Amino acid sequence: MARERIPITQEGLEALRREYEDLVNRRRPEIARIIQEAREHGDIRENAAYDAAKHDQGFIEGRIREIEEILKRVELIEQAGPDADHSVVRIGSTVTIELDGEEETYTIVGAVEAKPSAGRISNESPVGRALLGRRVGDEVTIETPAATMKARILRIA
Repeated sequence: MARERIPITQEGLEALRREYEDLVNRRRPEIARIIQEAREHGDIRENAAYDAAKHDQGFIEGRIREIEEILKRVELIEQAGPDADHSVVRIGSTVTIELDGEEETYTIVGAVEAKPSAGRISNESPVGRALLGRRVGDEVTIETPAATMKARILRIA
């Protein structure tokens, strides 16, 4: 069974690669040095610094493996340029909607680079799923665990 592709923008891919390089080239050696120093202080069975460093090492190694798996499966999203077709919402689109009488703007991105506080929502989120494939003027129903909302698409960029 083929593994599912992971949509990501060029910007998101570059950020992921920077994080990977930082983890591999800075954080991994740094944590190895801290563990070695903690070992040199004697009995590691009751050494809090050693325990904390081993915990951090596990987190770092897990994140490195996670990023490596993501990088194997990325599907680069073409960012919409000035000449692009902005008639339909797709991954990479920036969409302005009217929701409860207020305008809200979101950029639809893949799950790995979603950051709702920055207006970057996942294509897998309730809002993202409701907007994909829609056009300016469309009324959409957004089903969330907490409520059902109605929105109208005002602009697509």
